[in-house]
Amino acid sequence: MHYSPSLALATAAFEVIIALWAMSHLYRLAQEDRASGAQEARHEDPASSLRDRPVLRTTASILWLLAGYQLAEVAICAHTGVAGFLPRLAFLIVTWLPPLGLLLIAQIHRPRARALYLPAHMFFAASAGITAWILLDPGFAIASVCNAVFAHYSHAMPRFLAYGAFYWAGLLGMLILSTVSYRRCADAARRRMTLHVGAGTAAFVIPSLLVTQFVPPARGALPSIMCHFALLFAISLARMLRLEARTSRSPVRRAAHGT
Repeated sequence: MHYSPSLALATAAFEVIIALWAMSHLYRLAQEDRASGAQEARHEDPASSLRDRPVLRTTASILWLLAGYQLAEVAICAHTGVAGFLPRLAFLIVTWLPPLGLLLIAQIHRPRARALYLPAHMFFAASAGITAWILLDPGFAIASVCNAVFAHYSHAMPRFLAYGAFYWAGLLGMLILSTVSYRRCADAARRRMTLHVGAGTAAFVIPSLLVTQFVPPARGALPSIMCHFALLFAISLARMLRLEARTSRSPVRRAAHGT
């Protein structure tokens, strides 16, 4: 079946819009800080939006990467036979999603817990190593065929299994740590934010596994299928950002803006 880029482009457009929303929120916070001055900043609530800037930056980064994969796949499937470096670029992009997801969970959690940051740091180190591997290994990923709205890739086996182990460990870590954070977080609003991250992760992982298991044309296309279902993850992140926007202002900041 001929490949259609419409789904990938629509998904990328949504992810870009939400990423821009997060960045606009960051810009608004910077403007408010300049308007309120240093005196007010000294009295900020520890759970204020000043502390949520890392959450906004990390969320925007995840969304940019998700959109980047979609656009890379569109370019790959436009000329499969001469895709060149693009298949490896697609995997370079998604390599950084597990550590960013783990970091986001740690940044949301209150009170701050160093133990939650440790897995993120470990996966960032692993991602750096895997990035070097992908750059140096021309056979890491080669586009084989594009079908309908997803792509199949050929990989050098069995060493690609190491990449799979890394990636699935990262996703499992996101599910586990989001559950731990939800149960232990001291702030009700942040518990809901963590719930959106965990639920969004499950919402794209589980359907992807089911589709590739029970839909014959999709077998062997798990990376592509997962990134399409990651639209559900992006929707969960959008809901999380909406919650953050409603709850991030401290009483001092709200009073300063008459809200």
